[in-house]
Amino acid sequence: MSVRTIAGLAREGGVGVETVRFYQRRGLLPTPERWSGHGVGGGIRRYGDEDVRRLRFIRSAQTAGFTLEQIRELLSLDASEDRERARELAAERLAALDRTIADLQEARTALRRLAGACAATDSGPCPIIAAFQGETA
Repeated sequence: MSVRTIAGLAREGGVGVETVRFYQRRGLLPTPERWSGHGVGGGIRRYGDEDVRRLRFIRSAQTAGFTLEQIRELLSLDASEDRERARELAAERLAALDRTIADLQEARTALRRLAGACAATDSGPCPIIAAFQGETA
């Protein structure tokens, strides 16, 4: 097992040291004891391979759009092997992503329409600006 400092953990996890500390404060990552040449006490904290795995899991789950609370629950499910709840959380996240995608597609269609209206004429108010000001285009 490799051991590393908080800076090494952060580097391997692709985050900053303050992000590691934030996850520790939120209870997502454990905070190890400080070690010195004389054992536990005033030295530096050492992190292992499991800490790297957990940090990478958190980052991947965030990339997938899970909230920190959902990530905390997923981490606890990992320990209990509750796959049904994990599937429920994934289904909830997928539904939220589908809603976001639909909203983005609607926004894209509206913006495309406004850009076309703007390109159709050089006179009068710009339909894009008018729409963003709450005026009808």
